[in-house]
Amino acid sequence: MSKTISQLPPDVAASVDKTLKGQDVAVLIPCYNEAVTISKVVADFRAVIPLADIYVYDNNSSDGTAQLAMEAGAIVAYEPRQGKGNVVRQMFREIEAKYYLMVDGDDTYPAESAPDLLRPLAMDEADMTVGDRISNGSYRKENERPFHGFGNNLVRWMIKRIYGYGFEDVMTGYRAMSRAFVKTVPIASEGFQIETELSIHAVDKRWRVCDVPITYRDRPEGSHSKLSTVGDGLLVLRAIASLFKDYKPLAFFGLLALVFMVLGLVAGVPVIWEYFDTGLVERLPSAVLAVAFVLCGALALTAGLILDTVAKSTRKLWELSVYEAYERGRLLDR
Repeated sequence: MSKTISQLPPDVAASVDKTLKGQDVAVLIPCYNEAVTISKVVADFRAVIPLADIYVYDNNSSDGTAQLAMEAGAIVAYEPRQGKGNVVRQMFREIEAKYYLMVDGDDTYPAESAPDLLRPLAMDEADMTVGDRISNGSYRKENERPFHGFGNNLVRWMIKRIYGYGFEDVMTGYRAMSRAFVKTVPIASEGFQIETELSIHAVDKRWRVCDVPITYRDRPEGSHSKLSTVGDGLLVLRAIASLFKDYKPLAFFGLLALVFMVLGLVAGVPVIWEYFDTGLVERLPSAVLAVAFVLCGALALTAGLILDTVAKSTRKLWELSVYEAYERGRLLDR
């Protein structure tokens, strides 16, 4: 059961309270053409967590987003490589903080929920918190793009089946993360696959994850989503398959081997049955096809076994990098 701040030692409670006000917190806002909302987003977070540093990374906006963010008091930087994944990767590389709060610049996520997302991190109960728009029904009520909800549910189901962890909301852009998490996550995504990649990395590497219900609101009038339901949805599904292959190669290639073996049996059983019945192999093309499928299955299984050994070695090296990240964090906190 989670402790309350009043149950903590006085010095720890004071540190948590400062974190909830934004001390040692970096607010990360990747932006592309969000002039309609960015000033309000920066002002809202400044009011709720006044001690935080607010960073806006402009991604080739043509509507004056960067200037408005600067006038609102944000620290503004520029990322010329188009795509949210590229922006987040650069943010993670450049910005130093104890805690990171990532949010979209479209004013769909409430700044008032920032302390709720930060609290589990500050109390050392989580490494990543996820702003959950789904469980309280606010996303279904406010979202005017029903296929976005379908895509979110599909991705949640796939991650649950593959990794065994059931996120309440996978595609949310509102998250808080520890320094160790941020500095050791390998980001390969270029676009809107970034949320899926962060989620899969968290569950695969056994980071502590906490879902925090938030109230979602749709974009205000004049603000437009840059997410393509079909195009970006296909990229997300491809990212899931790619990460499944990289993180769980034995399972991935084992399934592929099973498919080839079944196809080999489908093509080969009639040939074998005919041979026992007549002593002849009259369906030579079917026999060759069956052998080819079985050989492909054996090769897939062999590849899976080899890559599984590589993946385990990589995981061990990654674990050592996490220890180093924690040590660097302790040195920075002194």
